[in-house]
Amino acid sequence: MPDQPQGVSNLLWAFALIDGLAGAGVTRAVISPGSRSTPLVLACDAHPAIEISIQVDERCAAFLALGQARASGRPVILIATSGSAPAHWYPAVIEASHSNIPLILLSADRPPELHGWGANQTTDQQRLFGSHLRAFHDPGPAIADSAARRRMHRLGNSAAKQALQPHPGPLQINLPLREPLVPESRVDLPQPDDASALPISRPAPDPEQLNTTLALISGQAGIIVCGATDHDESFAAAVTRLAQQLHCPILTDPLSNLRFGAHDRQTVICRYDAYLDASSVELKPGWILRFGALPVSKPLLQFMERTVAPVILCDPYRQWPVAPPNTALTLAADPALLCDAIHTRAPAPGPAGWLERFQRLEQVSHRIMSAETRDDRPFEGCLIQDLLATLPEGSLLFSGNSMPIRQLDSWSGSSAKRLRIHANRGVSGIDGNLSTFIGMSCGDYPAAVALLGDLAFYHDMNGLLAAAGRNLVIVLLNNNGGGIFGYLPQSALESYEPYWNTATNLDFQHSAALYDLGYQRVTRQSGFRPALEQALQAGGPQLIEVMIERTFSIERHRHYRSAVAEALAGEADDSKT
Repeated sequence: MPDQPQGVSNLLWAFALIDGLAGAGVTRAVISPGSRSTPLVLACDAHPAIEISIQVDERCAAFLALGQARASGRPVILIATSGSAPAHWYPAVIEASHSNIPLILLSADRPPELHGWGANQTTDQQRLFGSHLRAFHDPGPAIADSAARRRMHRLGNSAAKQALQPHPGPLQINLPLREPLVPESRVDLPQPDDASALPISRPAPDPEQLNTTLALISGQAGIIVCGATDHDESFAAAVTRLAQQLHCPILTDPLSNLRFGAHDRQTVICRYDAYLDASSVELKPGWILRFGALPVSKPLLQFMERTVAPVILCDPYRQWPVAPPNTALTLAADPALLCDAIHTRAPAPGPAGWLERFQRLEQVSHRIMSAETRDDRPFEGCLIQDLLATLPEGSLLFSGNSMPIRQLDSWSGSSAKRLRIHANRGVSGIDGNLSTFIGMSCGDYPAAVALLGDLAFYHDMNGLLAAAGRNLVIVLLNNNGGGIFGYLPQSALESYEPYWNTATNLDFQHSAALYDLGYQRVTRQSGFRPALEQALQAGGPQLIEVMIERTFSIERHRHYRSAVAEALAGEADDSKT
């Protein structure tokens, strides 16, 4: 139809793309307003399979989509107009790339004839996100041709697959659109295709690499290290079964989602941050089997480097082109399948007493943690214990970066209660934390709680616009600035306060009022648990601001670590006499 009006061609073109995505199981879109993206918005609105979320701020929109994709494990569409608008997606695109989260970036663009001579709101959007993309497509302006629309439909279908396999992550489809952007007449859209979710392949371990792995670990003292992963409960069952067979500990980052759940936790070790850097502790593993991202704990990272033990790295997506230090072998295999394959080959267990040494260190650390005197000033260690005890079975706990995730690492402990703990640890930014959490809260959780610092909260306050109507609780730990720097050498500098702590001195009660959040301020430790229980029962978006004395918090942390080190040194002296 060469005489088809341009506005009609644009909509049919866009609908073919959206229908192709929907046919591959994509069901969500996050949209920011704009003119050039109008055909894409109309296509999403007309498609019965697409659920739309609106977020005015493009940076918040991108993190909102990232949260939805993380919760569902499926690609989410992101739409913005031309110019600087899609550039605001960049932080979330980087996080999605490093965290293996599928996003479909639909950037509306000016047509080719408007480029290169200063036309308004026009810039080069080609491969805007560089190496962080899994794929890039630019099909050109809409064509009034049914064969061309079929190509667009196939592009949508293949894009959904590219976002998931072989390495999940973001991809961009740049869409130059000519005016008029609103159809000049009524458009009869085709019947949508039936949707079928794409199957996810699970790479099996290579038999030769399995033989090499068994030669490294069989009969030797070793450790399994589990960092942040998004794997389901089958991995928890498989890795704990393997650890029992190998008679070795699993050092579990809080984001491994191994500390909490009904799986066998006898080999689960979670208090290592308190004792691995103690001079009296001598642990020399002969191998390290690592799953997931690098752990949060600095003592654990330093321990892994210090031991110089050969590392067997499970990298199912081949996402790290450079092998980390001490890596002896990289296995591109599904983690659960790898654990099962090693278990099936029945390697010999490690030496007697090896696992028990870690379990004894855990017991000492737990005893000292439990004996810590509870001051009624709020302290993160006590707050986290109360938070975890209060959350219902199956809840989502989203952690901010900087101090909150480290507090969880130190103080969470372990229990049979099933919880899902997540954070944006791909590049560990404080940007977009609220929006990611709000996006994740759309998942099937009985309760959704975020634990954030004041700077992370401030950084993403625009994201609170999307909290309306959602049942969620934000626990804001307000130590008035960048508390993490109080543990670092910068704290001794005369310029520490203005350049590193960067206190905002904001009253966040005003933020709660602006975005219609229920609000409570907690100034005593004894008031936190009742406030949390009330917030969970109230429903809707809730904010609990907990006032933290920074100096007191640092002293409590240091006292705990020194008490553990002293107890372990005493035990070491007793064993020599």
